[in-house]
Amino acid sequence: MTENVMTGSKSEQAYAAVKAKIVEGTFTPGYRLVLGTIAKDLGFSVVPVREAIRRLEAEGLVTFERNVGATVSGIDPTEYLYTMQTLSIVEGAATALSAPLISGADIARARAVNEEMRECLKHFNPVRFTQLNQDFHSVLFEHCPNPHILDLVHRGWNRLAALRSSTFRFVPGRAHESVDEHEALLKLIEAGADPDQIEKAARLHRSATLDAYLSQAKNI
Repeated sequence: MTENVMTGSKSEQAYAAVKAKIVEGTFTPGYRLVLGTIAKDLGFSVVPVREAIRRLEAEGLVTFERNVGATVSGIDPTEYLYTMQTLSIVEGAATALSAPLISGADIARARAVNEEMRECLKHFNPVRFTQLNQDFHSVLFEHCPNPHILDLVHRGWNRLAALRSSTFRFVPGRAHESVDEHEALLKLIEAGADPDQIEKAARLHRSATLDAYLSQAKNI
Protein backbone atom coordinates (compact mmCIF):
# COMPACT_ATOMS: atom_id res chain seq x y z
CA MET A 1 0.00 0.00 0.00
CA THR A 2 2.74 2.45 0.98
CA GLU A 3 4.74 1.58 -2.12
CA ASN A 4 1.79 2.36 -4.38
CA VAL A 5 1.26 5.75 -2.74
CA MET A 6 4.91 6.60 -3.18
CA THR A 7 4.89 5.44 -6.78
CA GLY A 8 1.81 7.54 -7.45
CA SER A 9 3.46 10.56 -5.89
CA LYS A 10 6.59 10.14 -7.98
CA SER A 11 4.48 9.58 -11.09
CA GLU A 12 2.71 12.87 -10.42
CA GLN A 13 6.02 14.65 -9.95
CA ALA A 14 7.39 13.16 -13.16
CA TYR A 15 4.23 14.15 -15.01
CA ALA A 16 4.44 17.74 -13.77
CA ALA A 17 8.16 18.01 -14.57
CA VAL A 18 7.91 16.67 -18.13
CA LYS A 19 4.74 18.60 -18.92
CA ALA A 20 6.35 21.84 -17.72
CA LYS A 21 9.30 21.32 -20.07
CA ILE A 22 6.94 20.66 -22.97
CA VAL A 23 4.79 23.71 -22.29
CA GLU A 24 7.72 26.08 -21.75
CA GLY A 25 9.34 24.85 -24.96
CA THR A 26 12.41 23.13 -23.47
CA PHE A 27 11.16 19.87 -24.95
CA THR A 28 10.23 20.95 -28.49
CA PRO A 29 7.97 19.08 -30.96
CA GLY A 30 9.71 15.91 -32.08
CA TYR A 31 11.99 15.80 -29.03
CA ARG A 32 12.64 12.18 -28.04
CA LEU A 33 11.73 11.43 -24.44
CA VAL A 34 14.24 8.88 -23.17
CA LEU A 35 12.71 7.36 -20.06
CA GLY A 36 16.02 6.35 -18.51
CA THR A 37 17.49 9.81 -18.90
CA ILE A 38 14.43 11.54 -17.48
CA ALA A 39 14.31 9.09 -14.57
CA LYS A 40 17.99 9.71 -13.81
CA ASP A 41 17.53 13.49 -13.90
CA LEU A 42 14.60 13.25 -11.49
CA GLY A 43 16.25 10.67 -9.27
CA PHE A 44 13.41 8.20 -9.85
CA SER A 45 13.10 4.71 -11.25
CA VAL A 46 11.76 4.31 -14.79
CA VAL A 47 8.34 3.07 -13.58
CA PRO A 48 6.82 6.41 -12.47
CA VAL A 49 8.30 8.14 -15.51
CA ARG A 50 6.67 5.58 -17.80
CA GLU A 51 3.33 6.20 -16.06
CA ALA A 52 3.77 9.95 -16.52
CA ILE A 53 4.56 9.55 -20.23
CA ARG A 54 1.45 7.41 -20.72
CA ARG A 55 -0.64 10.10 -19.09
CA LEU A 56 0.88 12.77 -21.33
CA GLU A 57 0.23 10.54 -24.34
CA ALA A 58 -3.45 10.30 -23.35
CA GLU A 59 -3.56 14.12 -23.25
CA GLY A 60 -2.05 14.33 -26.72
CA LEU A 61 1.18 16.01 -25.60
CA VAL A 62 3.29 12.95 -26.35
CA THR A 63 3.27 10.56 -29.30
CA PHE A 64 4.50 6.97 -29.13
CA GLU A 65 5.83 5.24 -32.23
CA ARG A 66 7.13 1.73 -32.65
CA ASN A 67 10.94 1.59 -32.98
CA VAL A 68 11.13 5.30 -32.09
CA GLY A 69 9.62 5.56 -28.64
CA ALA A 70 7.98 8.56 -27.04
CA THR A 71 8.38 11.99 -28.63
CA VAL A 72 6.83 15.38 -27.99
CA SER A 73 3.81 15.89 -30.22
CA GLY A 74 3.98 18.63 -32.81
CA ILE A 75 1.30 21.16 -33.64
CA ASP A 76 -1.44 19.41 -35.56
CA PRO A 77 -3.05 22.25 -37.58
CA THR A 78 -6.36 20.42 -37.77
CA GLU A 79 -6.45 19.69 -34.04
CA TYR A 80 -5.50 23.29 -33.31
CA LEU A 81 -8.27 24.53 -35.61
CA TYR A 82 -10.95 22.37 -34.01
CA THR A 83 -9.80 23.13 -30.47
CA MET A 84 -9.73 26.90 -31.02
CA GLN A 85 -13.11 26.87 -32.76
CA THR A 86 -14.65 24.92 -29.90
CA LEU A 87 -12.95 27.03 -27.24
CA SER A 88 -14.16 30.26 -28.85
CA ILE A 89 -17.74 29.02 -28.47
CA VAL A 90 -17.61 27.59 -24.94
CA GLU A 91 -15.32 30.26 -23.50
CA GLY A 92 -17.48 32.97 -25.04
CA ALA A 93 -20.54 31.44 -23.41
CA ALA A 94 -18.77 31.00 -20.07
CA THR A 95 -17.60 34.63 -20.09
CA ALA A 96 -21.10 35.91 -20.90
CA LEU A 97 -22.66 33.82 -18.13
CA SER A 98 -19.96 34.97 -15.70
CA ALA A 99 -20.29 38.67 -16.54
CA PRO A 100 -23.14 39.52 -14.12
CA LEU A 101 -21.20 37.80 -11.32
CA ILE A 102 -17.87 39.53 -11.95
CA SER A 103 -17.14 42.04 -9.18
CA GLY A 104 -15.19 45.28 -9.29
CA ALA A 105 -12.37 43.48 -7.50
CA ASP A 106 -12.35 40.82 -10.25
CA ILE A 107 -12.17 43.51 -12.92
CA ALA A 108 -9.25 45.14 -11.09
CA ARG A 109 -7.49 41.80 -10.84
CA ALA A 110 -7.98 41.07 -14.54
CA ARG A 111 -6.83 44.57 -15.50
CA ALA A 112 -3.69 44.19 -13.38
CA VAL A 113 -2.87 40.94 -15.18
CA ASN A 114 -3.45 42.63 -18.53
CA GLU A 115 -1.04 45.40 -17.56
CA GLU A 116 1.56 42.75 -16.77
CA MET A 117 0.95 41.37 -20.26
CA ARG A 118 1.49 44.85 -21.70
CA GLU A 119 4.78 45.12 -19.82
CA CYS A 120 5.75 41.67 -21.08
CA LEU A 121 5.46 42.96 -24.65
CA LYS A 122 8.47 45.23 -24.12
CA HIS A 123 10.80 42.25 -23.75
CA PHE A 124 8.54 39.60 -25.20
CA ASN A 125 8.52 36.26 -23.44
CA PRO A 126 5.89 34.06 -25.13
CA VAL A 127 5.81 31.52 -22.29
CA ARG A 128 5.25 34.21 -19.64
CA PHE A 129 2.73 35.97 -21.86
CA THR A 130 0.82 32.73 -22.37
CA GLN A 131 0.55 32.08 -18.64
CA LEU A 132 -0.66 35.62 -18.00
CA ASN A 133 -3.17 35.24 -20.82
CA GLN A 134 -4.63 32.18 -19.16
CA ASP A 135 -4.70 33.97 -15.79
CA PHE A 136 -6.59 36.87 -17.38
CA HIS A 137 -9.26 34.74 -19.00
CA SER A 138 -9.64 32.60 -15.90
CA VAL A 139 -10.84 35.66 -14.00
CA LEU A 140 -13.52 36.25 -16.63
CA PHE A 141 -14.92 32.73 -16.88
CA GLU A 142 -14.29 31.35 -13.38
CA HIS A 143 -17.69 32.53 -12.08
CA CYS A 144 -19.58 30.67 -14.80
CA PRO A 145 -22.58 29.08 -13.01
CA ASN A 146 -22.84 26.23 -15.53
CA PRO A 147 -20.32 23.54 -14.46
CA HIS A 148 -20.66 21.64 -17.74
CA ILE A 149 -19.65 24.64 -19.84
CA LEU A 150 -16.83 25.43 -17.41
CA ASP A 151 -15.56 21.86 -17.72
CA LEU A 152 -15.48 22.19 -21.51
CA VAL A 153 -13.48 25.43 -21.20
CA HIS A 154 -10.89 23.76 -18.97
CA ARG A 155 -10.67 20.83 -21.36
CA GLY A 156 -10.01 23.22 -24.23
CA TRP A 157 -7.24 25.00 -22.34
CA ASN A 158 -5.68 21.65 -21.46
CA ARG A 159 -5.62 20.66 -25.13
CA LEU A 160 -3.85 23.92 -25.93
CA ALA A 161 -1.30 23.50 -23.15
CA ALA A 162 1.47 22.39 -25.50
CA LEU A 163 0.45 24.81 -28.26
CA ARG A 164 -0.10 28.15 -26.55
CA SER A 165 3.54 29.18 -26.14
CA SER A 166 4.18 28.14 -29.72
CA THR A 167 1.22 30.19 -30.93
CA PHE A 168 2.42 33.53 -29.61
CA ARG A 169 5.99 32.68 -30.58
CA PHE A 170 4.70 31.97 -34.08
CA VAL A 171 2.59 35.15 -34.37
CA PRO A 172 4.04 37.62 -31.82
CA GLY A 173 2.21 40.54 -33.43
CA ARG A 174 -1.04 38.98 -32.30
CA ALA A 175 0.04 39.48 -28.68
CA HIS A 176 -0.19 43.28 -28.97
CA GLU A 177 -3.69 43.11 -30.41
CA SER A 178 -4.72 40.62 -27.74
CA VAL A 179 -3.89 43.01 -24.90
CA ASP A 180 -6.00 45.78 -26.47
CA GLU A 181 -8.91 43.39 -26.99
CA HIS A 182 -8.69 42.35 -23.34
CA GLU A 183 -9.20 45.95 -22.24
CA ALA A 184 -12.16 46.35 -24.60
CA LEU A 185 -13.71 43.20 -23.15
CA LEU A 186 -13.24 44.48 -19.60
CA LYS A 187 -14.95 47.76 -20.51
CA LEU A 188 -17.94 45.88 -21.90
CA ILE A 189 -18.29 43.91 -18.67
CA GLU A 190 -17.85 47.05 -16.55
CA ALA A 191 -20.57 48.82 -18.53
CA GLY A 192 -23.00 45.96 -17.99
CA ALA A 193 -23.25 45.29 -21.71
CA ASP A 194 -25.74 42.79 -23.06
CA PRO A 195 -24.55 39.18 -22.54
CA ASP A 196 -24.83 38.51 -26.29
CA GLN A 197 -22.46 41.42 -26.99
CA ILE A 198 -19.98 40.15 -24.41
CA GLU A 199 -20.16 36.62 -25.78
CA LYS A 200 -19.59 37.86 -29.34
CA ALA A 201 -16.57 39.94 -28.26
CA ALA A 202 -15.05 37.01 -26.38
CA ARG A 203 -15.60 34.67 -29.34
CA LEU A 204 -14.10 37.10 -31.85
CA HIS A 205 -11.10 37.62 -29.58
CA ARG A 206 -10.40 33.89 -29.55
CA SER A 207 -11.05 33.35 -33.27
CA ALA A 208 -8.79 36.30 -34.17
CA THR A 209 -5.83 34.41 -32.69
CA LEU A 210 -6.79 31.37 -34.75
CA ASP A 211 -7.07 33.49 -37.91
CA ALA A 212 -3.64 35.03 -37.29
CA TYR A 213 -2.08 31.61 -36.82
CA LEU A 214 -3.70 30.11 -39.92
CA SER A 215 -2.78 33.13 -42.01
CA GLN A 216 0.87 32.85 -40.97
CA ALA A 217 0.89 29.08 -41.52
CA LYS A 218 -0.21 29.54 -45.16
CA ASN A 219 2.90 31.65 -45.84
CA ILE A 220 5.34 28.97 -44.72
